Amino acid sequence: MTTNTTYMCAVNPWRRSVFGIPPVEESLSLVLIVAGGVIVASGLADDAVAQVSSGASIAYNEERITAAVNAIMTYLEGSFGALIMASAGIGAIMSAAFGQYKASLSLLVVSVGSFILRSLMGTFFNDVGIQQ
Repeated sequence: MTTNTTYMCAVNPWRRSVFGIPPVEESLSLVLIVAGGVIVASGLADDAVAQVSSGASIAYNEERITAAVNAIMTYLEGSFGALIMASAGIGAIMSAAFGQYKASLSLLVVSVGSFILRSLMGTFFNDVGIQQ
């Protein structure tokens, strides 16, 4: 037995939407959401296009940052980096021998990463100031 619901539905005299909101309020809410999105987007646009920004230019002294990064890179490329590479390599071999293959791969990545750290920095970052 099928029920024909065509004649059983009540007519909506106030033309309310599915959410129970009148259509005028619904469109007003949509307009407010769009206006808010435009305001947020226009406020963040200056920060989003920082290379072509027309706002106040921010000048910072990068020599202190370069000196700190250079000191860290000198430690990692020197005897401390060799110690990290050797200990991670030995740990990778021992982990593989004991069957901990995930730990072995992680230590292998650390060992190889510390071995090629300078070329990785030159490939992925602007290291012109660090090389001096």
